Amino acid sequence: MKGLDKKPNILFILADDLGWGDVSYHGSEIETPTIDRLTARGVELDQHYVCPLCTPSRTSLLTGEYPGRFGRHATVPSSQPVLPDNYPTLASILKENGYSTALFGKWHLGSDPEFFPGKYGFDYSYGSLAGGVDPYTHRYKSGPYSHTWHRNGELIEEKGHATDLITAEVISWIKSRDEDQPWFCYLPYTAVHTPIRAPEKWQNKYWLRNYDIDPARDSSFKSYAAYVSHLDSAVGKIVESLKHLSLLENTIIVFTSDNGAVTYNPSQDTIKYPGKYYDTPRLGSNYPLRGHKAQLYEGGIRTPAAIFWQHQLQPTKIETPLYIADWLPTFVSLLDLDYNEEEKWDGIDISSLLFASQMKLEERSIYWNLKEEEYAYRQGKWKLILDQNKNRELYNLDADPEEEQNLASNHPEIVDNLFQKILSEQKQDNRSVRSDIDKI
Repeated sequence: MKGLDKKPNILFILADDLGWGDVSYHGSEIETPTIDRLTARGVELDQHYVCPLCTPSRTSLLTGEYPGRFGRHATVPSSQPVLPDNYPTLASILKENGYSTALFGKWHLGSDPEFFPGKYGFDYSYGSLAGGVDPYTHRYKSGPYSHTWHRNGELIEEKGHATDLITAEVISWIKSRDEDQPWFCYLPYTAVHTPIRAPEKWQNKYWLRNYDIDPARDSSFKSYAAYVSHLDSAVGKIVESLKHLSLLENTIIVFTSDNGAVTYNPSQDTIKYPGKYYDTPRLGSNYPLRGHKAQLYEGGIRTPAAIFWQHQLQPTKIETPLYIADWLPTFVSLLDLDYNEEEKWDGIDISSLLFASQMKLEERSIYWNLKEEEYAYRQGKWKLILDQNKNRELYNLDADPEEEQNLASNHPEIVDNLFQKILSEQKQDNRSVRSDIDKI
């Protein structure tokens, strides 16, 4: 943003598997006061879209592109490296423009330490190189990447809850920054991904309440609620530290989730992690949206989101469809960064919306590639979904955000138009696949 005396810091918080219906400002029984307050005091992004799985959302955030551009493995949870060497990312662009950069939490764009975040623009990194981990053992699923907890690419052993360790590391890093150098802190928490294990303090908060007549579902939801509130409190600690350091006014805070919630999780999944786990028959909620994580319905790809910048952005709600790839071009524009390869971006600059100089984006288009098996395309109010069998579902999201009425047979011309859009986007997929991906 031109005219600023000092470039602002950026704190980008990405929750893991937090659903649309998991925050209290959306009516949840789970208490999330910090997230609610950031949203109320900032710009609520009511139609903020991500990808239906973790690796692709992270890919889009850091590159400004659709994940399919980097190959099929970028459209699924991937332990293989996703980005080509020296590929420009949000972190590397900010670093080249004088920012100190760091990542705390879940990387999941290459689980081998050889492909740690430091190779892609981050000065400092800490957390899980692989996917979601057990909060106490910090272990990923059994296999070559189970030991994944690291600092700057070096595998380490630590004691403590992952959410608490990540939060403490963030605060320590922020305190150590040179006050004259702006910073970018990318904070992809491992919470609230399974396995669900919250500290006793947060378990106690919900344990005497009743949420479900089924004892197993009731217990499962209480544990999940505790895990969410623990995450919310951790975010609050970081915001409080920014206040103490007199950094809050000069820090842009973005909060969102990488995909929709997992609504239940059988032990067949958590048994893949070292240790003993049980069925969790009731977890997160995407209500009233249809679907869940790993699906292209709204519940899998539309998440709670907000941006807060004290005294710069006025509290409001934006109902225009946005996409996680928009953040890179938006920050480049907003911060007047030096960069000249914008032609690759699939995301767009939304800064005019954030500052209310433009009220909406006409006919916004967004494309999803899930495992090169299922696809979706949204243009304006219309959304087309193609399943694995190439069945076509068409929804008018303005009239039917819950996706209850498939209108494909009523509007064959719209179906065909959006189908052609998908075919056009597919031609651009796989354009930036690592040359060694089949050899790794």
